[in-house]
Amino acid sequence: MASTYKTFLNDDIVTARTLLHEAIPITGSIVYGTYGNDATAGGEKHVKKFSHGMFQSVYDYPYLSSSANHIFDIAYGHHVDSTNATGNTTHTFYKKRRNIYNQMAQILAGHDKDGNIQKFDADGDIISTGTDKYESVIFFNFARLLNKDEIKKGSFEMQLGITEVYRGGAGVDGDASHGEGTNLTDARTMHTQKLTIKDTGAATDYRVNSPAGEYGILKTTADSTASSFAAKSCGLIYYQAGIVVLTTDTFVKYAASTVVDIDAPSTHVSTKGIIAGTGVSQGSCEMFETDADVELTIDGMVQTAAITNDQLLNSIRKRISKLCFNNTTELNSTIYFCRVNHNDFNYSSNPTYLNNSKIRVKTKQDDAPVSYVTSIGLYSSDNELLAVAKLSEPLRKDPTNDMTLRVRLDY
Repeated sequence: MASTYKTFLNDDIVTARTLLHEAIPITGSIVYGTYGNDATAGGEKHVKKFSHGMFQSVYDYPYLSSSANHIFDIAYGHHVDSTNATGNTTHTFYKKRRNIYNQMAQILAGHDKDGNIQKFDADGDIISTGTDKYESVIFFNFARLLNKDEIKKGSFEMQLGITEVYRGGAGVDGDASHGEGTNLTDARTMHTQKLTIKDTGAATDYRVNSPAGEYGILKTTADSTASSFAAKSCGLIYYQAGIVVLTTDTFVKYAASTVVDIDAPSTHVSTKGIIAGTGVSQGSCEMFETDADVELTIDGMVQTAAITNDQLLNSIRKRISKLCFNNTTELNSTIYFCRVNHNDFNYSSNPTYLNNSKIRVKTKQDDAPVSYVTSIGLYSSDNELLAVAKLSEPLRKDPTNDMTLRVRLDY
């Protein structure tokens, strides 16, 4: 324990903040394919499906394995005002889907001045009463293991296969031409058109009016196989919460004449979809096919009582071709500059410093004192030891030199 102390001055202590980023690639084969599909016996061992049917959990290995890591949860929810909910109150999962929407909305969007849960807003202006609200949405809740402190703004990318008629279930006929059957390769090649979703520009253009922290606007872009797709808002990404909110309109076609500019928020209404198609009427794109070989739109999947929640989530999940982002670890530091003047700490209180009650390093009266610094102790105001820093090698200290030792505490 030290017997001599030196007090830090204000200029001797500074704080620093460092952001560390890690690339997180989630391929489509992890989300759907690596461990089989639901057309094979015991397939999809990496997807945990629950009896309550409210959501699914996706793992990078079979979830019963000790090596499995939770990647994300996927769920569907709709507001009571949604066309997918109106007139459909007898659906088995109606209340559960409504509760999921309300639960996520009150955490991410908050409440208005009257205490009502606010809806998700396409342009982030949550206090507006316009028609640019997301009332039927898909939630991707990423595990803390992946997004750490937050998802890095501007780094998120999701690629979805959007080819028409792609089987969500196994198919009673096992016909691979429908998109799945028993051949996984056939299922992957059915996605001849892909839609890429990014939070482009979010590094400088993001919103802060959420109780869950900062969030950005997700927008669609097209690859070479889908050059006619318009750039439109299609969801929100909450960076600190690690949650993506994707509108189901992403899977709905609209007529070419209804293409709108992405910078006109008032046109982001729920009646317009994302996928472009010449002369295609709203809602006519049959994006999914059920186990019973019934081709359905996304609205049909949601509204048909015979479609289970797992079938709905399977259909959406199996269209994910790629998912990637950079996570962020925030490292806060306090740096202490321990300044040792020429006349400080030239003697040691260590018992090994003495020999027969005499200072070992002084054999003559006129010898200069000398010590070797091996550790630095940080003490509280009442001289209680709080932290110890060890030097890589002893430093010689005598009256002819001074030094500044830099101690960094990360938390």
